[in-house]
Amino acid sequence: MDIGVAFPASTTQHEAISLAESLGYTHAWLDDSHMLFADPYVSLALAAERTSSIRLGVGVTNPSTRIAPVTANAIATVNRLAPGRVILGIGTGNTALRVMGLPPARIGDLGGYVDVVRGLLTGAGARYVAAGRENHISFAAADAGWIDISTPVPIWVAGSGPRALELAGERGDGVILFGTVDPDLIRLAMDRVRRGAERAGRRIEDVPVMTMTTFCLLDDGESVLSDRVIRRTGPFVSSCANILALSNPDASVLPEHLRDDARAFREIFQKPASDDESAYSNYATGLRPDVVPLLTERLIRATTLTGTAAEIRASLTAMEDAGVGYVSIRPVEDVPETIRSFAEVALG
Repeated sequence: MDIGVAFPASTTQHEAISLAESLGYTHAWLDDSHMLFADPYVSLALAAERTSSIRLGVGVTNPSTRIAPVTANAIATVNRLAPGRVILGIGTGNTALRVMGLPPARIGDLGGYVDVVRGLLTGAGARYVAAGRENHISFAAADAGWIDISTPVPIWVAGSGPRALELAGERGDGVILFGTVDPDLIRLAMDRVRRGAERAGRRIEDVPVMTMTTFCLLDDGESVLSDRVIRRTGPFVSSCANILALSNPDASVLPEHLRDDARAFREIFQKPASDDESAYSNYATGLRPDVVPLLTERLIRATTLTGTAAEIRASLTAMEDAGVGYVSIRPVEDVPETIRSFAEVALG
């Protein structure tokens, strides 16, 4: 199992990424959510200059907030700094758009976006439609030293709903899952990824799959619902459960034991907890008080790597056996300690 880290983009995350690299982590991801965090490409450039082997990814951008040529240019610029270590994650843009009151991108737009970005990054160019016009576009100065498209940049596609997961299996160089730790959630996701892969004439075994989650090693005798565990896992779990519910409006497709938990989170980011704050205050970094009662042990265990060292290792083994070869954790507090602790558990 390859292990990685994921963070909100910031101008200081390169310090944690450098630490992760020194401990054996193989990949690091930064969010692209412009109304919440810093710019991921600036953050990745800083990380590229301070690391030498860890792979650096945007996790994830979307078709709506950056046009395809801009995204291709941005990631190709980072590729110039860290050739062969760059990954581009693309999804529908859940938080990046919902925080502005807009819906995520449509699946058809996501597929077209992937095709245009890939065409630009491979040097083949792409058919690009904008402002009512259609043109074949390519970088006009690809060999001038500004960017690097000679070194491949894999495109990983993120998905939580059925159609996005199928598209990921069909078009992605890799697949990004969100909180898929429970065996039933893994089976549900992998079935959809398999359908997409088969549609493209590919074997699912040839498609790398990553689960993005979080991690909390329990102290002796500690409850999964202790204040410490809630602080460390709650921000991710609330985001994950919300996305799971919104991506699967027909909750009957979800594992039966998680349906009620997912439904409870469907509306939580549509209104603020109080009149003087945003619905997305502290998103992915803290917890609103009104969310805490919705967190159950069942949901925490299903979407995160929380438990004893033996339980977490067993979960990682089961995930790998099911086809998930990469896992990336999102530390919330005590970041250096969390990074060290997970490396000890996962890598021995």
